[in-house]
Amino acid sequence: MKAVRLLPILSLLFIFCTAEGKVQTVFSTARMKILSFKQDHNARIDRLTEQGTKFLSSKPVRIEEAKTCIDSALYLCEKEETDIPAKLHLLMAEYNLITGDYLNASSEATLAMEKAEKAGEDMVLVNTLFFLGGYYRRTGFYNESLDFYVRGISLAEQKGLKGMIQMGYSGQADVYNSMENTQEYEQSLKKMIEASLAENDSVTALRGLYYYGTLKGERSWDFKLSDSLLTRSYEFAVALKDTMILSRSLGNRGFSNYLAQNYKTALSLYNKSLKYSILTSDYIMLSNAYGNIGTIYRDMGDIDKSVANYKKGIEYAKRVNDYYELYWIYHDMSNMYIKQKDTANAYLNYVLFKQYSDSTMIMNRNQWVSDATIRYKVDTQQKEVQLLSLRLKNQRILSYAFGSLVLLTLAIAFLIYRGTRLKSKRRISEMNRHISEIQQANLRQQMNPHFIFNTLNSIQYYMYQHDKLATNNYLTKFSSLIRKVLENSQHTSIPLSDELNALTLYLELESLRFKDRFDYEISIDDEIDTLMYKVPTMLIQPYVENSICHGLIPMKIKGKVKIDIKLKNDYLVCTIEDNGIGRGEARERKVKKESNYNSLGTRIATSRLELVNTLYGSSLKTTYTDLKNAEGKAAGTLVEIHIPLMT
Repeated sequence: MKAVRLLPILSLLFIFCTAEGKVQTVFSTARMKILSFKQDHNARIDRLTEQGTKFLSSKPVRIEEAKTCIDSALYLCEKEETDIPAKLHLLMAEYNLITGDYLNASSEATLAMEKAEKAGEDMVLVNTLFFLGGYYRRTGFYNESLDFYVRGISLAEQKGLKGMIQMGYSGQADVYNSMENTQEYEQSLKKMIEASLAENDSVTALRGLYYYGTLKGERSWDFKLSDSLLTRSYEFAVALKDTMILSRSLGNRGFSNYLAQNYKTALSLYNKSLKYSILTSDYIMLSNAYGNIGTIYRDMGDIDKSVANYKKGIEYAKRVNDYYELYWIYHDMSNMYIKQKDTANAYLNYVLFKQYSDSTMIMNRNQWVSDATIRYKVDTQQKEVQLLSLRLKNQRILSYAFGSLVLLTLAIAFLIYRGTRLKSKRRISEMNRHISEIQQANLRQQMNPHFIFNTLNSIQYYMYQHDKLATNNYLTKFSSLIRKVLENSQHTSIPLSDELNALTLYLELESLRFKDRFDYEISIDDEIDTLMYKVPTMLIQPYVENSICHGLIPMKIKGKVKIDIKLKNDYLVCTIEDNGIGRGEARERKVKKESNYNSLGTRIATSRLELVNTLYGSSLKTTYTDLKNAEGKAAGTLVEIHIPLMT
């Protein structure tokens, strides 16, 4: 009976075990399908991320395609409720940086760093640290940038990550170059080259050798080492078939040999460089090479070949609107003609040099303003985020600690609100001040071409008179004055002595120009320290110019202009007095000529006075007085300028 009864039990156990095996098999199969689906899902996100990274690193950058990849990857993460991977956060940070969204770029990079560190993704973490290094270099925070590069290099060395160490030193070199720290820049390039050679990374080694060789030739004047380094970069470029670096390495070797006065070697290297530059249509290098060949022939005394090569350099530079190459070529040509005593061509090339030099200065100034704006925006955004975090933290503390003390909480909220308002007002005031300083700098830049234009007319006059001696004398004084004007224009304010030196040179030039049609006198109070007290740049000259051109020159007799500077209370009083025809007759003459001319110099000076008042809260002003003789007729004009004391 037991055996009979045991059989059904064994049968049930057998059935149960079989069923359990099938269930386990079903569950195992389902689990494998889910894992397979997740792996496929993650692989799709990785593919989209890698594709987006390629679009951002391509030339030109393909912004829209990268954005499509990011959106698709985010959609997949949201659809499957998957956490966004660190690599995708890094891609979004790179996209935001390129599109100018600096705050989100920093936030996404921080998220990428935290997630990569938590997941142990060393390669992504190092790339993120290097990204943050580049981000802070771009936004002008150099110390922070260097810290991230050091962390990235240290991690790459610790984990033995191929290709990353030299990348870190390359970024570090860019930072030191931006800081103009030549010594550290050189050390970073050395480490970059060593790391590249250790890993047989010819591409990065080529770049390092090229930059290091250029540095030693142009800044350190170590021509032997420069030639050796550039020769090695040339050999790497030959092996890699990098035609552009080939031509530029040869060109930079040529420049080092030129500086070392090895003219024949320099010519040979530049001619070899031209062959490769023509193959790649590298117009900038073609312009540079032909221009330098022209200078070499100039120094060798072969003027015809020099001019021919200079013209080729100018032709290629104009194709790509390279103002930098144009301005230095015209400058070298002007110097060449001066040595040849060909004043006409020297003058024409000097005018062109000034034209392109001013254009280059404007471009550099615009770039500086753009970089300063970026730094200001990033700094402001970071401070706002910090302030917001601080507010939230304070609110939590206040809520937990003083929840029952309603009156005290309201009082603290009122104080916080009041403090925020005061900070906002101070920030707006600082922004207005910054804008005023930029406007002031722009006006100073406008004064230079205006003044140069008027002075060049005088040189043109002497040239038409074929008076070579007077032209040479005038050019000598004019060059001295231009040098002072360019030096002074770099500053918002200059010592009174510098302003008076430039003014005296100007008066000497005008006296030569108008052949002693007027006398001038400058007097200064003994109490005034001309080295200590400062005035806005080129402030007095436009008023003196008006007195001479519109007051004295129209007279038939010899005139006189007096400039007197005195100290009163907290400001300087500058008076400019002439015995000319007076403002009334000057206006009548202008009407008769049907001229719409209005003195640009005076209008700029007036605008600058208004800006100085805004910047310093002063009462700087200008007053005009029409002088009369005993018979009540016009006897000249008196201009009085009140200048606040600046030290």
